Amino acid sequence: MAKKVLLAGESWSSYTTHVKGFDAFYTSVYEEGGKWLIEALKASGYEVDYLPNHKIPTEFPTTMEEISAYACVILSDTGSNTLLLHPDTFAKSLRTPNRCQLIRDYVRAGGALLMVGGYMAFSGVDAKAKYGHTALAEVLPVACLEVDDLMEHPEGVYPDIVKDHPALTNVPKNWPHFLGYNKTRAIPAGEVVMTIEGDPFLAFGDFGKGRSAAFTSDCAPHWGPPEVVDWEGYQPLWKGIVDYITRA
Repeated sequence: MAKKVLLAGESWSSYTTHVKGFDAFYTSVYEEGGKWLIEALKASGYEVDYLPNHKIPTEFPTTMEEISAYACVILSDTGSNTLLLHPDTFAKSLRTPNRCQLIRDYVRAGGALLMVGGYMAFSGVDAKAKYGHTALAEVLPVACLEVDDLMEHPEGVYPDIVKDHPALTNVPKNWPHFLGYNKTRAIPAGEVVMTIEGDPFLAFGDFGKGRSAAFTSDCAPHWGPPEVVDWEGYQPLWKGIVDYITRA
C-alpha cells in the first residue's frame, strides 16, 4: 500500500482593482502552485492528499489519530496563523487544538515533516509566517529569523552541495538557478547538506522518533522558475527527501 502524504498550502487568491478614468471595477483569481510537487510525489509512489490554504483552518487534522494516517506532512507556503486559527477560535472565541503543537508531537512520535519555502514559510514576508514562535520550531532542522526572511535574487542563484546525503543519491548535479529563498540559520540539531548564498538550502534533523527536512526555496514559481520544475532532477529530489524522512 502506498504511503500517504499530506500537502498543505500552495494556493492563493488575488483581488485586483482596475481604474479606468472615472470608473473602477474588480476582478479576482484563485491559483494553485502545488501541481508539480504533487505530480512528483505521485510518480514516486506516494498517495497525496492536498489541502489548499483556504481549507486548512477547517480540514487539517486536529488529533494524533487523524495526522498519524500520513507518513509525511508537507507545509508549503502556508503561515502558522492558517494552522492556528480555526474559525471556531477566530470567530467564536472557542478553544481548539493547537495544530503546531500537534505536528511537533507527531514528529516526535515517529512522523515526518517537510517545510518548503515561500512567502509564507519559516519567518516569511514581514515575518508573518512566524514559525519560529510556534511549537513547530522545536522540530525544524533550521532556526527561523525574527524578521522578514525573504532573499530575492532576480539574477538567479545556485545552491551548493556541502555534504553527501542519501536523499541526494539519485539527484543530478546540474542544479538549476533559483530566484530567491527564505534565509534561516543552521542549528546543532540540524544537518545542512546544501547551502545557497552561504545560507541553509536543504537540511535534515532527527527529533524523537521522527525526522524533518527544510527546503528553503520554492517548489514552484516564482522562486522555482520553469528551469526548476522542468528539471530532470525535480522528481528524484522530492522522492529522495520524502523517502529519507519517512525512512522508506
